[in-house]
Amino acid sequence: MATGVWLVGARGSVAATSIVGAAAIRAGLAEPTGCVTELPQLQGASLPPLGELVFGGHDVADTPLAKKADALAAAGVVPARLVAAVAEELAAADAEIRPAPAVATQREAAALVAGDIAAFRDRHRLERVVVVNVASTEPLVQPHPAHDDLDDLEQALGGTTPVLPPSSLYAYAAFTAGCSHVDFTPSTGARLPALAQMATLHGLPYAGHDGKTGETLVKSVLAPMFAMRNLRVRTWSGTNLLGGGDGANLADPGPNAAKASSKQRVLAETLGYEPQGHTRIEYVDDIGDFKTAWDLVTFTGFLGTSMRMEFSWHGCDSALAAPLVLDLARLTAGAHRAGRSGALTEVAFFFKDPLGTVSHGLAEQWAALAAFVRGLGDA
Repeated sequence: MATGVWLVGARGSVAATSIVGAAAIRAGLAEPTGCVTELPQLQGASLPPLGELVFGGHDVADTPLAKKADALAAAGVVPARLVAAVAEELAAADAEIRPAPAVATQREAAALVAGDIAAFRDRHRLERVVVVNVASTEPLVQPHPAHDDLDDLEQALGGTTPVLPPSSLYAYAAFTAGCSHVDFTPSTGARLPALAQMATLHGLPYAGHDGKTGETLVKSVLAPMFAMRNLRVRTWSGTNLLGGGDGANLADPGPNAAKASSKQRVLAETLGYEPQGHTRIEYVDDIGDFKTAWDLVTFTGFLGTSMRMEFSWHGCDSALAAPLVLDLARLTAGAHRAGRSGALTEVAFFFKDPLGTVSHGLAEQWAALAAFVRGLGDA
Protein backbone atom coordinates (compact mmCIF):
# COMPACT_ATOMS: atom_id res chain seq x y z
CA MET A 1 0.00 0.00 0.00
CA ALA A 2 1.13 3.54 -0.75
CA THR A 3 1.97 6.24 1.79
CA GLY A 4 0.35 9.68 1.80
CA VAL A 5 2.21 12.95 2.34
CA TRP A 6 -0.16 15.73 3.43
CA LEU A 7 1.60 19.07 3.05
CA VAL A 8 0.55 22.10 5.07
CA GLY A 9 1.49 24.90 2.70
CA ALA A 10 0.96 22.59 -0.28
CA ARG A 11 1.11 25.33 -2.93
CA GLY A 12 4.36 26.86 -1.68
CA SER A 13 7.79 26.58 -3.29
CA VAL A 14 9.11 23.75 -1.09
CA ALA A 15 5.94 21.68 -1.53
CA ALA A 16 5.83 22.18 -5.30
CA THR A 17 9.51 21.29 -5.67
CA SER A 18 8.98 18.17 -3.53
CA ILE A 19 6.05 17.02 -5.67
CA VAL A 20 7.83 17.70 -8.98
CA GLY A 21 10.92 15.92 -7.71
CA ALA A 22 9.11 12.84 -6.44
CA ALA A 23 7.20 12.50 -9.71
CA ALA A 24 10.34 12.97 -11.82
CA ILE A 25 12.30 10.40 -9.80
CA ARG A 26 9.41 7.93 -10.03
CA ALA A 27 9.34 8.35 -13.83
CA GLY A 28 13.09 7.83 -14.09
CA LEU A 29 13.60 11.40 -15.34
CA ALA A 30 15.80 12.56 -12.45
CA GLU A 31 18.25 11.15 -9.93
CA PRO A 32 17.43 11.31 -6.20
CA THR A 33 20.34 13.68 -5.54
CA GLY A 34 20.00 15.21 -2.07
CA CYS A 35 17.70 12.44 -0.80
CA VAL A 36 19.57 11.06 2.19
CA THR A 37 17.33 7.99 2.41
CA GLU A 38 18.64 6.86 -0.99
CA LEU A 39 22.16 6.40 0.40
CA PRO A 40 23.17 2.75 0.95
CA GLN A 41 23.45 3.22 4.72
CA LEU A 42 19.77 4.19 4.98
CA GLN A 43 18.12 2.08 2.33
CA GLY A 44 15.87 -0.76 3.38
CA ALA A 45 12.44 -2.30 3.29
CA SER A 46 11.44 -0.44 6.46
CA LEU A 47 10.88 2.80 4.52
CA PRO A 48 8.15 3.35 1.91
CA PRO A 49 9.61 3.74 -1.60
CA LEU A 50 9.86 7.24 -3.05
CA GLY A 51 7.76 6.09 -5.98
CA GLU A 52 4.83 5.18 -3.74
CA LEU A 53 4.31 8.58 -2.11
CA VAL A 54 0.92 10.22 -2.80
CA PHE A 55 0.52 13.97 -2.21
CA GLY A 56 -2.24 16.23 -0.95
CA GLY A 57 -2.51 19.07 1.53
CA HIS A 58 -3.93 22.35 2.76
CA ASP A 59 -3.09 25.91 1.76
CA VAL A 60 -4.54 29.40 2.09
CA ALA A 61 -3.31 30.15 -1.46
CA ASP A 62 -5.25 29.13 -4.56
CA THR A 63 -2.48 29.31 -7.18
CA PRO A 64 -2.54 25.99 -9.07
CA LEU A 65 0.49 23.76 -8.53
CA ALA A 66 1.26 23.73 -12.24
CA LYS A 67 1.47 27.52 -12.30
CA LYS A 68 3.66 27.52 -9.19
CA ALA A 69 5.93 24.91 -10.79
CA ASP A 70 6.16 26.99 -13.98
CA ALA A 71 7.24 29.99 -11.90
CA LEU A 72 9.89 27.87 -10.17
CA ALA A 73 11.14 26.70 -13.55
CA ALA A 74 11.35 30.29 -14.80
CA ALA A 75 13.38 31.14 -11.69
CA GLY A 76 15.83 28.30 -12.31
CA VAL A 77 14.72 26.23 -9.32
CA VAL A 78 13.50 23.18 -11.27
CA PRO A 79 14.07 22.22 -14.93
CA ALA A 80 11.18 23.28 -17.18
CA ARG A 81 11.33 19.95 -19.02
CA LEU A 82 10.55 18.11 -15.80
CA VAL A 83 7.57 20.34 -15.02
CA ALA A 84 6.13 19.61 -18.46
CA ALA A 85 6.82 15.88 -18.13
CA VAL A 86 5.01 15.51 -14.79
CA ALA A 87 2.01 17.71 -15.61
CA GLU A 88 -0.48 14.89 -14.90
CA GLU A 89 1.07 14.19 -11.49
CA LEU A 90 0.92 17.89 -10.60
CA ALA A 91 -2.74 18.04 -11.60
CA ALA A 92 -3.51 14.95 -9.50
CA ALA A 93 -1.79 16.46 -6.43
CA ASP A 94 -3.48 19.82 -7.02
CA ALA A 95 -6.87 18.11 -6.96
CA GLU A 96 -6.05 16.89 -3.44
CA ILE A 97 -5.28 20.32 -1.97
CA ARG A 98 -7.96 21.76 0.29
CA PRO A 99 -8.44 25.34 1.52
CA ALA A 100 -7.72 26.20 5.13
CA PRO A 101 -11.03 25.98 7.06
CA ALA A 102 -12.76 29.17 8.14
CA VAL A 103 -15.01 28.31 11.09
CA ALA A 104 -15.92 29.74 14.48
CA THR A 105 -13.75 27.57 16.75
CA GLN A 106 -10.42 25.79 16.52
CA ARG A 107 -12.15 22.55 17.50
CA GLU A 108 -14.31 22.78 14.38
CA ALA A 109 -11.28 23.70 12.26
CA ALA A 110 -9.29 20.73 13.53
CA ALA A 111 -12.21 18.39 12.85
CA LEU A 112 -12.48 19.64 9.26
CA VAL A 113 -8.75 19.30 8.66
CA ALA A 114 -8.72 15.80 10.17
CA GLY A 115 -11.71 14.91 7.99
CA ASP A 116 -9.89 16.10 4.86
CA ILE A 117 -6.86 13.98 5.73
CA ALA A 118 -8.95 10.90 6.53
CA ALA A 119 -10.88 11.24 3.27
CA PHE A 120 -7.59 11.52 1.35
CA ARG A 121 -6.32 8.36 3.04
CA ASP A 122 -9.52 6.48 2.23
CA ARG A 123 -9.72 7.68 -1.38
CA HIS A 124 -6.26 6.40 -2.18
CA ARG A 125 -6.37 3.38 0.14
CA LEU A 126 -3.19 4.55 1.82
CA GLU A 127 -1.43 2.53 4.47
CA ARG A 128 -0.76 5.72 6.44
CA VAL A 129 -0.37 9.47 6.02
CA VAL A 130 2.42 11.75 7.24
CA VAL A 131 1.45 15.42 7.75
CA VAL A 132 4.38 17.73 6.96
CA ASN A 133 4.32 21.44 7.75
CA VAL A 134 6.13 23.47 5.07
CA ALA A 135 4.05 26.63 5.56
CA SER A 136 5.41 30.08 6.35
CA THR A 137 7.23 30.60 9.65
CA GLU A 138 5.09 31.85 12.54
CA PRO A 139 6.08 34.28 15.29
CA LEU A 140 7.17 32.73 18.59
CA VAL A 141 4.14 31.30 20.38
CA GLN A 142 2.59 33.11 23.32
CA PRO A 143 2.26 30.71 26.29
CA HIS A 144 -1.26 29.64 27.24
CA PRO A 145 -2.26 27.51 30.26
CA ALA A 146 -4.05 25.05 27.95
CA HIS A 147 -0.76 24.21 26.23
CA ASP A 148 0.36 22.13 29.22
CA ASP A 149 -2.45 19.62 29.51
CA LEU A 150 -4.42 17.75 26.88
CA ASP A 151 -7.72 17.82 28.79
CA ASP A 152 -7.44 21.58 29.26
CA LEU A 153 -6.56 22.02 25.60
CA GLU A 154 -9.53 19.97 24.43
CA GLN A 155 -11.83 22.20 26.44
CA ALA A 156 -10.20 25.47 25.35
CA LEU A 157 -10.42 24.60 21.66
CA GLY A 158 -14.19 24.92 21.88
CA GLY A 159 -13.99 28.64 22.62
CA THR A 160 -14.01 31.42 20.06
CA THR A 161 -10.57 32.72 21.11
CA PRO A 162 -7.73 30.79 19.39
CA VAL A 163 -5.43 29.00 21.82
CA LEU A 164 -3.14 27.25 19.31
CA PRO A 165 -0.99 28.79 16.58
CA PRO A 166 -1.85 27.39 13.12
CA SER A 167 1.11 24.98 13.06
CA SER A 168 0.01 23.42 16.35
CA LEU A 169 -3.60 23.23 15.22
CA TYR A 170 -2.50 21.21 12.19
CA ALA A 171 -0.43 18.94 14.45
CA TYR A 172 -3.51 18.44 16.64
CA ALA A 173 -5.59 17.64 13.56
CA ALA A 174 -2.94 15.20 12.30
CA PHE A 175 -2.99 13.31 15.59
CA THR A 176 -6.79 13.37 15.59
CA ALA A 177 -6.72 11.70 12.16
CA GLY A 178 -4.23 9.07 13.38
CA CYS A 179 -1.32 10.52 11.40
CA SER A 180 2.30 11.21 12.25
CA HIS A 181 3.59 14.77 11.96
CA VAL A 182 6.73 16.59 10.82
CA ASP A 183 7.39 20.30 11.33
CA PHE A 184 9.94 21.43 8.75
CA THR A 185 9.58 25.05 9.91
CA PRO A 186 10.67 26.86 13.11
CA SER A 187 7.00 27.15 14.10
CA THR A 188 5.68 25.55 17.29
CA GLY A 189 3.96 22.54 15.71
CA ALA A 190 3.72 19.60 18.11
CA ARG A 191 6.22 21.11 20.53
CA LEU A 192 3.70 21.68 23.31
CA PRO A 193 3.26 19.38 26.34
CA ALA A 194 -0.43 18.83 25.57
CA LEU A 195 0.32 17.73 22.01
CA ALA A 196 3.16 15.49 23.18
CA GLN A 197 0.61 13.82 25.48
CA MET A 198 -1.77 13.45 22.55
CA ALA A 199 0.85 11.84 20.30
CA THR A 200 1.77 9.33 23.00
CA LEU A 201 -1.89 8.60 23.73
CA HIS A 202 -2.56 7.81 20.07
CA GLY A 203 0.75 5.99 19.52
CA LEU A 204 2.00 8.46 16.90
CA PRO A 205 5.53 9.71 16.12
CA TYR A 206 6.42 13.31 15.33
CA ALA A 207 9.57 15.17 14.27
CA GLY A 208 10.92 18.71 13.98
CA HIS A 209 11.90 21.58 13.88
CA ASP A 210 13.26 23.82 11.12
CA GLY A 211 14.93 22.01 8.26
CA LYS A 212 18.72 22.37 8.22
CA THR A 213 19.54 23.27 4.63
CA GLY A 214 22.22 25.96 4.39
CA GLU A 215 24.22 28.13 6.76
CA THR A 216 23.24 26.12 9.85
CA LEU A 217 24.23 22.89 8.10
CA VAL A 218 27.73 24.34 7.74
CA LYS A 219 27.69 25.50 11.39
CA SER A 220 26.86 21.96 12.53
CA VAL A 221 30.05 20.75 10.85
CA LEU A 222 32.37 23.62 11.80
CA ALA A 223 31.30 24.17 15.42
CA PRO A 224 32.32 20.61 16.50
CA MET A 225 35.67 21.19 14.78
CA PHE A 226 36.40 24.19 17.01
CA ALA A 227 35.20 22.29 20.09
CA MET A 228 37.26 19.18 19.37
CA ARG A 229 40.40 21.21 18.65
CA ASN A 230 39.87 23.20 21.88
CA LEU A 231 39.82 26.51 20.02
CA ARG A 232 37.79 29.18 21.79
CA VAL A 233 35.22 30.84 19.52
CA ARG A 234 34.86 34.47 20.58
CA THR A 235 32.29 35.66 18.06
CA TRP A 236 30.16 34.09 15.33
CA SER A 237 27.99 36.44 13.29
CA GLY A 238 26.11 35.82 10.09
CA THR A 239 24.03 37.70 7.57
CA ASN A 240 21.40 35.82 5.56
CA LEU A 241 19.81 37.27 2.43
CA LEU A 242 16.61 35.56 1.26
CA GLY A 243 14.14 36.24 -1.52
CA GLY A 244 10.88 34.55 -2.47
CA GLY A 245 7.92 33.90 -0.21
CA ASP A 246 10.06 32.72 2.71
CA GLY A 247 12.12 35.89 2.60
CA ALA A 248 9.01 38.06 2.41
CA ASN A 249 7.53 36.30 5.42
CA LEU A 250 10.76 36.71 7.38
CA ALA A 251 10.71 40.45 6.74
CA ASP A 252 8.13 40.47 9.54
CA PRO A 253 9.88 40.87 12.92
CA GLY A 254 7.91 38.04 14.59
CA PRO A 255 8.80 35.19 12.20
CA ASN A 256 12.29 36.69 11.78
CA ALA A 257 12.97 36.38 15.52
CA ALA A 258 11.75 32.78 15.56
CA LYS A 259 14.01 31.84 12.65
CA ALA A 260 17.08 33.62 14.00
CA SER A 261 16.69 31.92 17.38
CA SER A 262 16.52 28.50 15.70
CA LYS A 263 19.65 29.17 13.65
CA GLN A 264 21.76 30.16 16.68
CA ARG A 265 20.93 27.22 18.95
CA VAL A 266 23.45 24.90 17.30
CA LEU A 267 26.38 27.03 18.49
CA ALA A 268 25.52 27.06 22.19
CA GLU A 269 24.62 23.37 22.18
CA THR A 270 27.77 22.27 20.33
CA LEU A 271 30.39 24.58 21.81
CA GLY A 272 29.01 24.41 25.36
CA TYR A 273 28.83 28.20 25.52
CA GLU A 274 27.37 30.97 23.40
CA PRO A 275 29.85 33.20 21.60
CA GLN A 276 29.08 36.83 20.92
CA GLY A 277 27.29 37.65 17.70
CA HIS A 278 23.95 37.04 16.09
CA THR A 279 22.32 35.90 12.87
CA ARG A 280 20.71 38.63 10.80
CA ILE A 281 18.09 37.80 8.19
CA GLU A 282 17.19 40.23 5.42
CA TYR A 283 14.68 40.05 2.59
CA VAL A 284 16.06 40.73 -0.90
CA ASP A 285 13.28 40.31 -3.43
CA ASP A 286 15.59 40.24 -6.45
CA ILE A 287 17.30 36.93 -5.55
CA GLY A 288 14.00 35.02 -5.63
CA ASP A 289 14.09 31.48 -4.27
CA PHE A 290 17.84 31.60 -3.69
CA LYS A 291 19.64 32.57 -0.51
CA THR A 292 23.11 33.81 0.38
CA ALA A 293 24.80 33.74 3.76
CA TRP A 294 28.07 35.28 4.96
CA ASP A 295 29.58 34.27 8.29
CA LEU A 296 32.50 35.67 10.26
CA VAL A 297 34.06 33.61 13.06
CA THR A 298 36.77 34.95 15.36
CA PHE A 299 38.56 32.54 17.65
CA THR A 300 41.52 32.22 20.00
CA GLY A 301 44.29 29.68 19.50
CA PHE A 302 47.43 28.59 21.36
CA LEU A 303 48.97 31.28 23.59
CA GLY A 304 46.01 33.54 22.95
CA THR A 305 46.69 34.09 19.23
CA SER A 306 43.66 35.75 17.60
CA MET A 307 42.43 34.22 14.34
CA ARG A 308 39.39 34.40 12.09
CA MET A 309 37.46 32.37 9.56
CA GLU A 310 34.96 33.53 6.95
CA PHE A 311 32.67 31.54 4.69
CA SER A 312 29.80 32.15 2.30
CA TRP A 313 26.94 29.93 1.18
CA HIS A 314 24.77 30.42 -1.87
CA GLY A 315 22.00 27.95 -2.57
CA CYS A 316 18.45 27.40 -3.71
CA ASP A 317 16.24 27.05 -0.67
CA SER A 318 13.51 24.89 -2.22
CA ALA A 319 15.96 22.58 -4.00
CA LEU A 320 17.82 22.06 -0.71
CA ALA A 321 14.67 21.53 1.34
CA ALA A 322 12.56 19.36 -0.98
CA PRO A 323 14.63 16.15 -0.81
CA LEU A 324 14.71 16.42 2.98
CA VAL A 325 10.92 16.72 3.06
CA LEU A 326 10.72 13.46 1.09
CA ASP A 327 13.28 11.85 3.41
CA LEU A 328 11.40 12.87 6.54
CA ALA A 329 8.08 11.66 5.17
CA ARG A 330 9.62 8.25 4.49
CA LEU A 331 11.43 8.06 7.85
CA THR A 332 8.41 9.13 9.88
CA ALA A 333 6.15 6.70 8.01
CA GLY A 334 8.68 3.94 8.70
CA ALA A 335 8.73 4.85 12.39
CA HIS A 336 4.93 4.79 12.51
CA ARG A 337 4.87 1.38 10.85
CA ALA A 338 7.42 0.11 13.39
CA GLY A 339 5.25 1.22 16.31
CA ARG A 340 7.29 4.22 17.40
CA SER A 341 5.47 7.05 19.17
CA GLY A 342 6.41 10.44 20.56
CA ALA A 343 9.32 12.65 19.54
CA LEU A 344 11.72 11.16 16.98
CA THR A 345 14.95 12.56 18.41
CA GLU A 346 17.02 10.33 16.10
CA VAL A 347 16.17 12.45 13.04
CA ALA A 348 17.92 15.52 14.51
CA PHE A 349 20.27 15.28 11.49
CA PHE A 350 17.65 17.16 9.46
CA PHE A 351 16.88 20.02 11.85
CA LYS A 352 18.36 23.27 13.15
CA ASP A 353 16.38 23.06 16.38
CA PRO A 354 15.74 19.34 16.92
CA LEU A 355 13.50 17.80 19.52
CA GLY A 356 14.97 16.42 22.70
CA THR A 357 18.44 16.57 24.21
CA VAL A 358 20.67 15.57 21.32
CA SER A 359 24.08 16.30 19.87
CA HIS A 360 24.15 19.13 17.33
CA GLY A 361 27.27 17.86 15.58
CA LEU A 362 26.44 16.52 12.13
CA ALA A 363 28.64 13.41 12.42
CA GLU A 364 26.98 12.30 15.67
CA GLN A 365 23.55 13.05 14.23
CA TRP A 366 24.34 10.97 11.14
CA ALA A 367 25.40 8.00 13.29
CA ALA A 368 22.17 8.25 15.31
CA LEU A 369 20.10 8.42 12.12
CA ALA A 370 21.76 5.36 10.59
CA ALA A 371 21.24 3.37 13.81
CA PHE A 372 17.62 4.52 13.87
CA VAL A 373 16.96 3.22 10.34
CA ARG A 374 18.66 -0.10 11.14
CA GLY A 375 16.41 -0.39 14.20
CA LEU A 376 13.30 0.14 12.08
CA GLY A 377 14.32 -2.83 9.97
CA ASP A 378 14.57 -4.99 13.09
CA ALA A 379 11.14 -3.92 14.42
